[in-house]
Formats: sequence, C-alpha cells, structure tokens
Amino acid sequence: MRKPRSTLTSTDWIQAAFRALAADGPNAIRAEAIARDLKVSKGSFYWHFKDVPALKQQMLTHWQDKATEAIISYVEAASGPPREKLKRLVAVSTGTDTSAYGGVQVEAAIRDWARYDEAARAVLKSVDQRRIAYVEGLFSDCGYEPPDCRSNALALYGGLIGLEALSVHSPLDRHAELAKLLKALLAPE
Repeated sequence: MRKPRSTLTSTDWIQAAFRALAADGPNAIRAEAIARDLKVSKGSFYWHFKDVPALKQQMLTHWQDKATEAIISYVEAASGPPREKLKRLVAVSTGTDTSAYGGVQVEAAIRDWARYDEAARAVLKSVDQRRIAYVEGLFSDCGYEPPDCRSNALALYGGLIGLEALSVHSPLDRHAELAKLLKALLAPE
C-alpha cells in the first residue's frame, strides 16, 4: 500500500527509483516515470531533489548505508563468537525483504548500472571492498590465516551475488544455500 501523496518522503522516491532501476535499468530513473509510479506530480520530485543526478547520488548513498553499513552494524551489535556473526550475516543478507526496492534483482541492477556510470561504479567498488574486508575480518576472528580469510570472504560474497542472480529466474532458498556454503567454508581442514 502506498502512502498518501502528502506524506511522500525522499525515501519513497528513492525506493521507487530502485524499483524502476530493477525493472528497466538505469535509463528508467526519470522523474516523470517515477512520479507516475507514485501517482504524484513531477513537482513532488523537485521538492526532494534538485534533479535526477541528485536522486541517483542519493540512491547510491542510501544503498551503501542500508545494504552495507546498517547490515554490518546489525551483525556487530550481536554478542557471540565470530562464527555466529557470520551466520547472522548470512541470515540478514538473504532474509531482508527488498520488495520496496525492487526485489532481489536490485543488486544485479546496481552492478549493471555501474558498468556505464562512473559514480555508480565508484560506490559499487567501495561497497564491494567494504563488504569483503568485513567478511575477511570475521574469518580472521575465527582463526583462519590471511590467505584463507580472503579466499573464504570472496567465496562467500561471490556465492551471495551468484545466488541473487540465479534466484531472479528460478526459485531457490538463498539462505539455505548460502548457509551450506558457509558451513563448508567453516569446516575444519
């Protein structure tokens, strides 16, 4: 259910822009089309954003905050050993309802956007580095040697990205599959 017109926030616009991105790619991030989706006038857009490039920048900042920093903060807020933090990370990474943002395909859409847009590419690179470094640190906290920490972090992160891509066209339990991968990575040698 959409909020009444008078209560639209910049987050409502950002979510609608992500839905447009996920459905139709970066060229769909247009004020008029998003306003139509939200059933409001284009003037409402300009109440929140100077222009479409400003919206795009806020989308990227929002994504970086919500899909990376907020998740890391959530995982870190839990007490417990690093193995439990890795399990919690898998759970939150695969269990978050992303329908307000366009569903599971939004990350793939951001990656596609980054192929053509320098600002998106820079934020994606930063997000990937931050996420991988965080997971690498958790494996280090589990007692793995640096090369294994890096390999495990890349395998787990790559698994998440791959499962997201696969789940767009075929139903699968991303959480169960990523949890199995984590279990294999944590298995003693």
